[in-house]
Order: sequence, then C-alpha cells, then structure tokens
Amino acid sequence: MNNFPNRIYLASRSPRRRELLTQMGVHFDVLLLRETVGRTDVDETPMANELPHDYVARIALAKADIGWQRVCQRSIMRHPVLGADTTVTLDNEILGKPGNVETAIAMLSKLSGRTHQVMTSVALAFQGHIHQLTSVSEVTFKHLSSREIEQYAASGEPLDKAGSYAIQGRGAIFIRHLAGSYSGVMGLPVFETAELLQRYNPTSTA
Repeated sequence: MNNFPNRIYLASRSPRRRELLTQMGVHFDVLLLRETVGRTDVDETPMANELPHDYVARIALAKADIGWQRVCQRSIMRHPVLGADTTVTLDNEILGKPGNVETAIAMLSKLSGRTHQVMTSVALAFQGHIHQLTSVSEVTFKHLSSREIEQYAASGEPLDKAGSYAIQGRGAIFIRHLAGSYSGVMGLPVFETAELLQRYNPTSTA
C-alpha cells in the first residue's frame, strides 16, 4: 500500500499528467493557474545563461508555490499542491513548445539523428514546505527525412509539446532508444512523483 496524501491539487492543465496520477491511484483536483498572454501566474521565460536543469526545477517549484498561495487565498480545503515542468534540451539549448509549424520543423530537424535529454521536475508544496525532484532521460531519434518532419509538424501534434513531439503519440515512431523514464518524457515521472508524495505525512493534515 502507498502512503500518499488522501487528496492533492495538480497545478497543471496537462491531460497526460492527469492520466499518470490516475494510474498511480492518486486522488486529485486540478488547480488551474493563469496561462493567458499578459496574465500568466508563472513566467516560463528562461533566464540569461540558465542551465536546463536549473530552469525546469525553478518552473516546477514556482508552479507548486504559486498553487499553494492560491489555495491559501481561497476558501477551499488545504491539500498539497503538485507542480511539474518538462523541458527538452539539446547541447544545453532549451527547446520549448514551438507554437507554430515552422518552429516545430526547425526543432525536429535539430533532433533528427541525435540524442537529446528530457528533464521533468516535480515539486510538492504544503504548509510552508516544498520539496522537488527531477527526472532526466536520454532520447535518441532516428534520422528523419524532410517529408517525415513536415508531415508530422503539419499534423498539429507537436505544436504544444516541449521539443515538438509527443512520445505517447505519433512522435513515438521517431524514437530509436530511450534511457530513463518513459513517464518522465510524457510529463510526469511516476517514480519521482511517488517519492515526493510518500514524504508527505497524511496525519499532519489540519
């Protein structure tokens, strides 16, 4: 039996993270943070010279922390808040969500035939305490033809995905080798998430 909290808040809109928490048997409610232009709770712009590992940890911590602040500001039950962030990096360059087909094509062209890293950081905030862990995986792409890249980019799948691909979708056909966490590449490393949740003591809930 696990020692997870009775219930948590997930500070993420990601359906993949919801699926993975459900798979783990975690009971949760989604806590939406603002992500519209001009009204964003967490600025996800990388800092100058910020390393990918530091970046992904900072964003996950910020999401969990701001999520906890929102819980405290509202008249809702106080449960731990889970924040997460995923980034794809190649040669220490952060490859975020492309947003348009042209940028997706450029990113996929960089990843073609190369090994890149996928980092997913998870953070749990509750009652003034916050803990964070990061999963790092290595993903090797096969050599992609221009036609493969253009067709995949045109499908729309890459447009809201870090690094311009989804391992749980059509992008899986490009992956020649994975060393690390499949769930981490999806967006929520199950092992690290369980480690965080098991650190929380349910008997401490007020």
